[in-house]
Amino acid sequence: MSAAFAILLSAIAMTAIVGVRYLITSGAFALATRVRHPGLYTGLDRQMRREIMWSLASAAIYGIPAGVVAWGWQQHGWTRIYTDAADYPLWYLPVSVLLYLIAHDTWFYWTHRWMHRPRPFAMAHAVHHASRPPTAWAAMAFHPVEALTGAVVIPLLVFAIPIHVAALGLVLAIMTVMGVTNHMGWEIFPRFMHSGPLGGWLITASHHQRHHAEYACNYGLYFRIWDRLCGTDKGLGSFAARRVGGRDADRREPRLDA
Repeated sequence: MSAAFAILLSAIAMTAIVGVRYLITSGAFALATRVRHPGLYTGLDRQMRREIMWSLASAAIYGIPAGVVAWGWQQHGWTRIYTDAADYPLWYLPVSVLLYLIAHDTWFYWTHRWMHRPRPFAMAHAVHHASRPPTAWAAMAFHPVEALTGAVVIPLLVFAIPIHVAALGLVLAIMTVMGVTNHMGWEIFPRFMHSGPLGGWLITASHHQRHHAEYACNYGLYFRIWDRLCGTDKGLGSFAARRVGGRDADRREPRLDA
């Protein structure tokens, strides 16, 4: 088998994995929404179909670089992914997960904030914010330009920061779950994670809801550190504006970064 064909197969396989992971995770949380908050997504069928379409397109953009890197790792030992837990001290396992989350959060904050400048917003990020309000299906509903900015970060990190393959799987699981739950329109996590002292540093749906309502604030993904340092943290949002029928009561035009 030629290297080019093997890379192509790896990219196709990773695209399928990302797409199926999205459908299963978003579908599960959409079902949970239907059970816990019946009617929350009423009237949003057309929007949700659009979210799924954009998200599956994004799956290919995420899958291609991941597939190339996976092939290089397996065939040529590219990356600093390791499989033997004894290669590094056990304490490094949770540290590596935290390092990846901090690095990803930093990348996300600054690229996301850039996406809210008028030209990038109009060109790309408006696709994501066309979901008003977002649903559990909106986690990967990105324009290809925005999807590309998100698709490269983990493949780049595996060349820089050593990580066990299982720890990398945990990072990807956290990324997937938080991406979905932050958009689904209600708070699934216990109160101490979003309203207590811990909530002052973690991002859940309550925090990200305010970003989708007001736009020019709350840009982070996992942690509130960069928002706090840069003065863009506006605190928690409210789900009260969402009513049965699926539409936000507040339909004002967004305010973007200058």
